[in-house]
Amino acid sequence: MALKQVKTLLEISHSEEIMRRYFVVNGFDGALTTLGLIMGFYVSDRVDLAVVITSCLAAALALGMSGISSAYISEAAERRRTLVQLEKAMMTSLDESHHAQAAIWIPWLVALVNGIAPLLIALIIIVPLWLAHGGMMLALEPLQSAMTVALVIIFLLGVFLGRVGGTFWLWSGLQSLGVALATVGLIYLVG
Repeated sequence: MALKQVKTLLEISHSEEIMRRYFVVNGFDGALTTLGLIMGFYVSDRVDLAVVITSCLAAALALGMSGISSAYISEAAERRRTLVQLEKAMMTSLDESHHAQAAIWIPWLVALVNGIAPLLIALIIIVPLWLAHGGMMLALEPLQSAMTVALVIIFLLGVFLGRVGGTFWLWSGLQSLGVALATVGLIYLVG
């Protein structure tokens, strides 16, 4: 499918906003989940870095698969429903139309964005763990470095939402960071 055709399908289905929302929401889930896992290991007794990496990678893959499957199932159902309603209103079959193509392809695009967001963000967060495991010296301990990356990403997701919503970017970033720090604090208290 050509990029121009994808753009047309996104426009007629009004899916750009949905995909942006899914990227941020599931990206935030991926970042916060990975941060929570790393914080859990941090407050525990000494844990092998390979175990931390494997656990974070497993969680990232699970979030990615969950995001893809859940978004595909729900989006496909919604797109089919919308197409049927449009066909009833127009009293004709739209099998060969852009709307029919959108009903087929948009659920896949939305599902990929929904699943890739937490996976990609979690992978970025665990880069310091891979580097340290490979022998590279970091400015902070590996877990602290990964937590710092997670906090920066969460802040940036908040900044992005602030820009999209037309609010003050710094305030929005600090709100997101506040949620992350509250999560870290709760895990620290439990641990």
